Amino acid sequence: MSAGTYTPRPGAAPLPRMIAAQTALETRMLLRNGEQLLLTVVIPTLLLVLFSAVDIVDTGSGASVDFLTPGILALAVMSTAFTGQAIATGFERRYGVLKRLGASPLPRWALMTAKTLAVLVTEVLQVVLLTVIAFALGWSPHGNPFAVLLLLVLGTAAFSGLGLLMAGTLKAEATLAAANLVFLLLLVGGGVIVPLDKFPDAVQSVLGLLPIAALSDGLRDVLQHGAAMPWGDLGILAVWAVLGLGAAARLFRWE
Repeated sequence: MSAGTYTPRPGAAPLPRMIAAQTALETRMLLRNGEQLLLTVVIPTLLLVLFSAVDIVDTGSGASVDFLTPGILALAVMSTAFTGQAIATGFERRYGVLKRLGASPLPRWALMTAKTLAVLVTEVLQVVLLTVIAFALGWSPHGNPFAVLLLLVLGTAAFSGLGLLMAGTLKAEATLAAANLVFLLLLVGGGVIVPLDKFPDAVQSVLGLLPIAALSDGLRDVLQHGAAMPWGDLGILAVWAVLGLGAAARLFRWE
């Protein structure tokens, strides 16, 4: 045995391994948090089952589950990428977790990448669960799977940027209150459960520009009506993604 076999080799792990490890940690933290599970799993599931089984809201012709499922999928994306991420990141910033992680060998951009990947992993689990439940309720989707994937990715980018912007600029308590308030307002006025055409004409044009409305309508156009590619909704989501991520990158405060 040659000398130096057991000599330590201090230094940072390869960057991909660090990002993978941080992603796994962020995902476990998301799934272990009771409030996060309420937002990401329990509320969307209950809304889907309740409004599909009970005729409370007029969703137009066809089965209620065909209208509701795309909106609930959009709500799941918003709950994870925006509400949950904003609250978790806001309190990590308050307690100095982000400051300490920012001083580690893991670059700050890699930390944000890991957070985004954790959001995507959680969303995959959400989509699988909600899809299984929707099929059990009689859902019959149509359309292009690639269009659905593109809508979900752009919706995630848009909501993630807005969530990080809120978490990086407001105090943790303000982020908690604001994120939950926005969640409730967009749940009611974003076309998730109540169709946008039920609102006054003057309000519809404004609500239609919201990211949740664009994601809900885009998914509904594809999955319910069989549209090929909802370019208008994709464009709205792309604008929100660029503005949100750009503002978050510029204004995010680590302390």
